[in-house]
Amino acid sequence: MPKMKTHKGTAKRFKLTGSGKIKRANAFKSHILEKKSPKRKRAFRADSLVHKSDTRVIKKNLGIG
Repeated sequence: MPKMKTHKGTAKRFKLTGSGKIKRANAFKSHILEKKSPKRKRAFRADSLVHKSDTRVIKKNLGIG
């Protein structure tokens, strides 16, 4: 059986943590920023974790598990 190929779009958007969780960037931080408060824009910089229900599909696309 051939090897699983990594989905490159997924690989660019998600990273694995040391404990095996999946990190992602926040949405809504690229444009229409004038109406968003500085506090809200700062909060978008921090990475978030992917929800448990989405991890199976993302790991499959990354070629893990």
